[in-house]
Amino acid sequence: MLQSINKQLEKWMPLITPTGVVVGVIGASYLKEFSFLIPWIFAFMTFTGSLSSNFKSLKEAVMHPFPVFITLFILHILMPLWTWGVGHTVFSGDAYTLTGLILGMVIPTGITSFIWVSMYKGHATLTLSIILIDTLLSPLIVPYSLHWLIGETVKINSVSLMLGLLQMIVIPSLIAMTCNHLTHGKVKRVLSPRLGPFSKLGLGLVVMLNGAVVAPYLKHFSLKLLSIAGIVFILAFSGYLFAFIIGRLLRRSQSSVIAITYTGGMRNISAGAVLAVSYFPAPVVIGMLFQQVLASLYGVFLNKFYAIKTSENRQVS
Repeated sequence: MLQSINKQLEKWMPLITPTGVVVGVIGASYLKEFSFLIPWIFAFMTFTGSLSSNFKSLKEAVMHPFPVFITLFILHILMPLWTWGVGHTVFSGDAYTLTGLILGMVIPTGITSFIWVSMYKGHATLTLSIILIDTLLSPLIVPYSLHWLIGETVKINSVSLMLGLLQMIVIPSLIAMTCNHLTHGKVKRVLSPRLGPFSKLGLGLVVMLNGAVVAPYLKHFSLKLLSIAGIVFILAFSGYLFAFIIGRLLRRSQSSVIAITYTGGMRNISAGAVLAVSYFPAPVVIGMLFQQVLASLYGVFLNKFYAIKTSENRQVS
């Protein structure tokens, strides 16, 4: 029964995520007090997603770091430069909006990417490596990127980032990999099918609570906010698209392309929102609303794309 529910939830993810955002924004006054649950729900989802990983695959990802370098290039060179060009074209002279847009693209990759990669059977250990390395480098990358692109200098709370990373990603994934190793894979066969549905519901709950957190920034609707939303959507959409195309052009495996697509497309919006408070948080906050919805839509696309490729390969053989 749980496996059947899990398959149904996978089909419904493109609907669950936008619904979660809408419910979170509308019910913000009631839901925001439960935001303290987000790290714990995240930790549970990470544990569930890591049950299929092991230390051998983690070592392989570290020993062959080319996909990691490619993703870091997308995250911190390609997308910030693309955002700088689009921002200067559309919001020329608006320093605050431009800073907000670029800040949204120089922050580290989103921790949520691990959940989506696990859900769509991507390379979970590669994703974990990218998240760890990018987050560790963020205290250097974020300030220097902003200073290089727009001349601004920001201070990043690296201790807070590291603690969040440990609680939500590192510790749960290490526990899951240890369980997988000690039971010789039995824990994956026993627990994964049972925990999968709850993990997907947890993602919907996290999206809803995040929607409640960002709701105050969306109260004052204006044409400018609408134009910012349009540009942020285009940038977020193109981030996933560029990552997917580059992964395919470099002839990476299906699991690696899925990992590169999600880690290259997502950002740690929670960290970005904290930094953006001093400037103009709207672009970063709006990014939180879009990136989860786009993640679910790209999941549908990836499933269909690789199903077609598999069918073509069978016909050729």
